[in-house]
Amino acid sequence: MDPETRQGGCRCGRVRFAVTGAPLVTMACHCDGCRRMTASAYSVSGLYPGAAFRITQGETVLGGLKGDLQHHFCGFCLSWLFTAGPMLGDMVNVRITLLDDPLPEPPFIECWTETALPWARTGASRRFPRFPDPAEFPSLVAAYAGRQAP
Repeated sequence: MDPETRQGGCRCGRVRFAVTGAPLVTMACHCDGCRRMTASAYSVSGLYPGAAFRITQGETVLGGLKGDLQHHFCGFCLSWLFTAGPMLGDMVNVRITLLDDPLPEPPFIECWTETALPWARTGASRRFPRFPDPAEFPSLVAAYAGRQAP
C-alpha cells in the first residue's frame, strides 16, 4: 500500500475506504444539519479530490437530506462516512475522524460558528459565521497547504 494512503471505515467495519495524500483542507461544521447527523457538537471532515478517495469494501446508502449534497452512510451501523454530489464537483468530503489513524491537528476551517454551541471549540485557524464564500476556497486551500503542522 502507498505510504500516503490512509484507511478508514464505519463503526461496524462493513464499509471501508481509503484516501491518498493530504486533504485539500480540513474543517469543522457547526450547522444544525451536521450536528444532527453526527449527534455531536460539530462534524469534522477533510476535502479530497474524487480521484484520491475510494471505497475498498462494502456499499453505502444515502441518508440525511438528499439533493445537491449526497451524504453516504453505512447501511448497517449508519455511520456517516462522506459527502459527495454536484455541489462539490469532483470533490469528496470525508469524515476524517473515521480514519484508522486520524489526523493529529485540529481542523483548519470552522464554519457555521453563529450556530455553534457556546462550549464547542475546535482550535481551527480560520472561523466563519456561516460557510465561507466559494471564491475564498483557493486561498484557504493554499493557506492550509502552506501551514506549519504541529
